[in-house]
Amino acid sequence: MVSVKVVDETSSGGRDDGWMFEVTEERLPLREIIRRRIFQEVAEHNAAAAGAVFRGLVRPADAEVVRGGFRTTGRVDPERQCEAALQAFGRNGFVVLVGDRQIEELDEVVALPLGVEITFLKLVALVGG
Repeated sequence: MVSVKVVDETSSGGRDDGWMFEVTEERLPLREIIRRRIFQEVAEHNAAAAGAVFRGLVRPADAEVVRGGFRTTGRVDPERQCEAALQAFGRNGFVVLVGDRQIEELDEVVALPLGVEITFLKLVALVGG
């Protein structure tokens, strides 16, 4: 089991505190890292009390922007969120840094040493889902 830290940053310099993400593999394609991140954040949101603010990588299509995230009208669909995130990556909506190295292809296999930081740098507002 490997623990990595996921951090979101914006091009304006904003940076969250990050959260820990556990994987059993020491190497994964970037596409799978994004998928697992999305599924975990959606599962945590959907399990939270109604009215909780969604703090995900991509704004759900029916959500409004509120302080610290997005207010949704119901459950968030992880499949739609994942598809939106993968499309956003393809359009350069965000870049991913593993440690200090930028990963440029979704199918690139990434080494995940213990404690590595994965940074999702949002270049534009991401809407989807």
